[in-house]
Amino acid sequence: MTAGKRALDLVAALLLSVALAPLIAAIALTILLRDGRPVLYISERMTTGPRPFQLWKFRTMRPDAWDRGVSGGDKTARITGTGRILRRYRLDELPQLWNVLRGDLSFVGPRPPLRRYVEMEPELYAHVLKSRPGITGLATLAFHRTEERLLAGCGTAEQTEAVYCRRCVPRKARLDLIYQERRTICLDLRLMLATVLRSVSLRDRARKPHI
Repeated sequence: MTAGKRALDLVAALLLSVALAPLIAAIALTILLRDGRPVLYISERMTTGPRPFQLWKFRTMRPDAWDRGVSGGDKTARITGTGRILRRYRLDELPQLWNVLRGDLSFVGPRPPLRRYVEMEPELYAHVLKSRPGITGLATLAFHRTEERLLAGCGTAEQTEAVYCRRCVPRKARLDLIYQERRTICLDLRLMLATVLRSVSLRDRARKPHI
């Protein structure tokens, strides 16, 4: 990671942490009152190295001690009412500002994978994780809806795992490597702006009355 990219991450994370502190506190209180503890979902992910770190999110599902792998249709019933709203606008990822400040994440980069997938595809992720993982990125913007659609049709954890490994991992990796070849501060700013605009667009569509 370049000094300029790290400086952008630090400045943006500090400003957003202050500006969004009331919203973050309100979300935390809502989860606590409506869904109980824990408020945060903390999951081991892999960053550049590769090395493990603890990724922070707001909890959007009912806890399950046997939970593993990515989220597919087999986990839909566990998503809470609050969680559905948070996921729609990606508000569940606000605690990752802490991960950015710590240096685990950048704002822009590949999404941080679970250890299991890095161990399954070590050569692939050795290339992908040359870029520090991010909250958003080219693959997130270009493939996220397709990934959700593919995984939503999975009825079991085994089916979700098979579809994710076969159809999602290679396609996301190709996009992540394209970003890696072309990354600049200007590209990062464009991807960050596109992420914000997409969230605003989703909010506006949700407010539009259905006729």
